[in-house]
Amino acid sequence: MYGRIVVGTDGSETAGLAVKKAVEIASATGSELTILSVGPRDKALATAEAAARRHDGSGVSIATRWREGDPAKALLAQAEEDGAGLLVVGSKGMTGARHVMGSVPNSVSHHAPCHLLIVHTT
Repeated sequence: MYGRIVVGTDGSETAGLAVKKAVEIASATGSELTILSVGPRDKALATAEAAARRHDGSGVSIATRWREGDPAKALLAQAEEDGAGLLVVGSKGMTGARHVMGSVPNSVSHHAPCHLLIVHTT
C-alpha cells in the first residue's frame, strides 16, 4: 500500500511509540520501513539500530539511516529520497511553546512529500 514508510527516532519513549506504530503499519501493509535518526553519525546510527532491534521478529524489512542537521528537514529529505508513501512522526512538540516556535511534526506537516501520520504520544 505504501511501499516504503519512513519514521524518525531520537531514542525517546515518545519516538518509540511512533516507531512502534510505523512497524505495525508496515507489517499490515507489507511495506518496507526506514528508521531515521539525526545527529552525529555513530550516535544517530546507534539510536536507529536500537529502535530496529526492538522490532526484530516483526517480519518487517527495516533499514536504518542517519543524517545530520535539522530533524524535520532530514525526515523530509529521507522520505523524498526513499519515495516513501508514508512518513510517521510522534506528536511531541505539537502544543505549547514548541508548537509556536516550531516542532518536527508541525514542520513536516507543511512540507511532507507523501501521506503523514502524526502519532499521538501523550
